[in-house]
This record gives sequence, C-alpha cells and structure tokens, in this order.
Amino acid sequence: MILGISGSPRKDRITAHAVKHVLAHCEGETQYISLFHKHIGGCIACLGCTKDNRCVVKDDFQEIVEAMVKADAIVLGVPNYYDVPNGLSHCLLERCFCLRHQGAFPLRDKPFIVFSTGYSADEENSQVLKILDHFVLMNKAKVVSRFLVGAFSQCYTCKFGLTCADGNVVKNNGFVDKLTPDMLPPEFDKQPDAMAKCENAAHLLSEILSTDK
Repeated sequence: MILGISGSPRKDRITAHAVKHVLAHCEGETQYISLFHKHIGGCIACLGCTKDNRCVVKDDFQEIVEAMVKADAIVLGVPNYYDVPNGLSHCLLERCFCLRHQGAFPLRDKPFIVFSTGYSADEENSQVLKILDHFVLMNKAKVVSRFLVGAFSQCYTCKFGLTCADGNVVKNNGFVDKLTPDMLPPEFDKQPDAMAKCENAAHLLSEILSTDK
C-alpha cells in the first residue's frame, strides 16, 4: 500500500491535489490521509514512548503513524509556511521521533516522495525540502523523489492584498483596483511541470516497489 499524506490544513487545495495526482499514477493499492481538521500536537517530551516506540499522547497522530508504519511507501506533501513546514506537518514529523527508540526504526528503508507547496521555485535551496530530507534520513528511510509545487500565498485571499505593499499581489502587479484571473497563481491542474513531476515520481516509485518484491 502506498500512503499519501497532505499536510495542509485546507481540505482540498493544491497540496491535496498534488498528493492525489501522485497516488493516481502509482500502481497498486493506495491510501490518502489529509491533515485537514486533524488534531496533532507537538511532542511533549513525556518519554512515554521509549519502552515500546508507541506515542502515549491520544490524538489523531495515532491513526496516521499506524498507517505510515504499515505502508510500503509514503508520499508526503507539505506546505511552505515562512520557509519551514506548516505547524500541522511539523507536529506530525516531530511526533514520529517515537519510532526511533532502541533501534526500532519501523520506517527503515521505506521509500518517500516528498514535495513542498508554495510560491518559491528554488528546489535546490528549499529549506522545507531540506527539513523533509532530514526527517527521512533520521528515520533511516530513503527519499526517491523531491520537488516543489507552485501554490498561493495568503496575499491573494486575505482581502488586504491589494493595498499591502509587502504582499505578493503588489510586488508582482503593483497597486491594482482588483485582481484579474491572469494575476492569480495557477491552480495545480494548470501547472504542467508540477503535474509531470508528480507523475514521474509515481512511476519511479512503482518501479522501485516492483523491483523490491
């Protein structure tokens, strides 16, 4: 089973669409989880997980980590908030430290596709991708594909974007009376390069899983 996780707090936007696009091009069984309306807190350093690698804090992390451990591979999409993973995604990654005690590492050698959504196109220097790389490395798993997908900044929907000199609307278009469709960042299905990256990653993952059988 290939597990896709959208780390966005929004239900069905670009991160979700990209994760689902990868899964749609994977071979075999898939499962999709969205962090929309999930309640996942950060690690509270209670040490309750050290005995059996099971987090004792009761929230939605329990069902997600169980699916992560069972999966043959994981597709993880994480929004870029302030050049770091958004809070929900970061809490998910942080809580996975419970898997590392006494050499357990149940994610060991598991293939990961990781991507970040945002308005940066600099994959080489993406801090979010570097954090995701580090998460995978620390769990002794492996990144088989990593990339960026274009997304909206808050400026396009916050209602103050037309008058905020520090926002992307004004930076990209100057002061305007209203937003027109040509000013908006493209939705996922209008990003052929991003769609191709998702499809190529899915095909690569399918080849890896087929070889490993």
